[in-house]
Amino acid sequence: MKRMSKEIKIALLMAASLFMEILDGTIVTTALPKMAQYFHTGSSTISLLVSVYLITVAIFIPLSGWMANRFGKKRIWIIAVVIFTVTSLSNALAPNFYFLLLMRILQGISGALMTPTARLIVLEKTPASKLLKMISYLIWPALIAPAIAPLVGGFIVTYWTWQWIFLINVPIGLIITLIGIKLIDTDNLNKSSAFDLLGFIEIAFSSGIILVGAELATHGKNYWFSALILIVLGIILGIMVFKHLKTSPNPLFSLDSLKITSFRICQTSGSILWLCVGALPYILTIFLQTVFHWSAVKAGSYVLFIFIGNIGIKPFTNPIIRKLGYRNALLSSFGMVFITSIALAFIHTNTFPIWIMFLALISGVGRSLALTAYNGLSFSEIAPENRNSANTINAVTSTLAQGMGISLITVIVNLLQIFVSITTAYELGFIFLALLMLFPAIEVLFLPKNIGHATIR
Repeated sequence: MKRMSKEIKIALLMAASLFMEILDGTIVTTALPKMAQYFHTGSSTISLLVSVYLITVAIFIPLSGWMANRFGKKRIWIIAVVIFTVTSLSNALAPNFYFLLLMRILQGISGALMTPTARLIVLEKTPASKLLKMISYLIWPALIAPAIAPLVGGFIVTYWTWQWIFLINVPIGLIITLIGIKLIDTDNLNKSSAFDLLGFIEIAFSSGIILVGAELATHGKNYWFSALILIVLGIILGIMVFKHLKTSPNPLFSLDSLKITSFRICQTSGSILWLCVGALPYILTIFLQTVFHWSAVKAGSYVLFIFIGNIGIKPFTNPIIRKLGYRNALLSSFGMVFITSIALAFIHTNTFPIWIMFLALISGVGRSLALTAYNGLSFSEIAPENRNSANTINAVTSTLAQGMGISLITVIVNLLQIFVSITTAYELGFIFLALLMLFPAIEVLFLPKNIGHATIR
């Protein structure tokens, strides 16, 4: 049997750390009701454990690239994993809600450093011809973790206690830390790298304010005006950040990667896809519970087919991309997401269950193929020395897009309910998500057929 190369071992190790972070970010939602009872707080207060974590991650992700350069990728990754593990244990032992909230903030900081650095360790020196293969190892946590989170979380809160939601991170964190210390090579440091404090403050405020506004918008129409002001303010700050990073002699990260078409479209149309990836499972779950009056367990069992599609197609995504090329693979995936989203708008309580499962499955297949293609294409023409900055940009945009997804579809459905029935509002919500696919389809349609060819030769 052929021995596994060191590069693949490192890629799997980094994927394990991504799995731990993504699982933690999704599984905690299943325990919120139990935690609210335990700490004697309301549902809106306990939900801060999710929103504060996501906002903290978005704020500190831009710091990851500079710290990896200044202190070394291996060191930053190990420190981040250790802090993530320790704060997970602290979450489980929290004596009160405020201590738990503080630990979630610290956990968010460690997650913001761990995830981009893990990707950078794998991608920075990978030749273009092996990028698609290495991306495959890194993309599976984003597909599997959300799929098993509801099942694992439901089992834990039903048969154990909510504390185990966080305690499961402890053995994972300890094991991958010990392996990482031995397996990962020590990298060269760039101690002369100056820290762009103004750039960090600007982008931290910009991304933080946008996500706070998005979260506020989900609390009802009474908050929409305040949310809109915050989001507009965040966008204005974002424009200032863009100008600062272009003109600063020592920017927090370089924007040069955006000059490359294959990378730029992954930040524009790719962000739309990330937005839909977060929104569709959410709206389908709420639709089945609110309109069909199904139990959370029954609704979740149908939505699970989205993630079965994600995972089921994964072994075939690379051969499909190699056969069709990036452009045609992306267009095919957009078509699947578009058609299934439209079809979901026309399901009813008497619709054959197998049809709903099939639509969810094909939607998941399209999402998985698109995410793999975007991840492979984004670094296909980026020189190794520029991958640090490109990785930081990619992490910032995908985090903001995912954070905005649920908020956007919630506002759209609530807004539609002012004019139409709740059933029609959700049906139009599915159609809205389908129409969003037109933008990436148009953008990708005009790409050269051989774009990203170096990674699939």
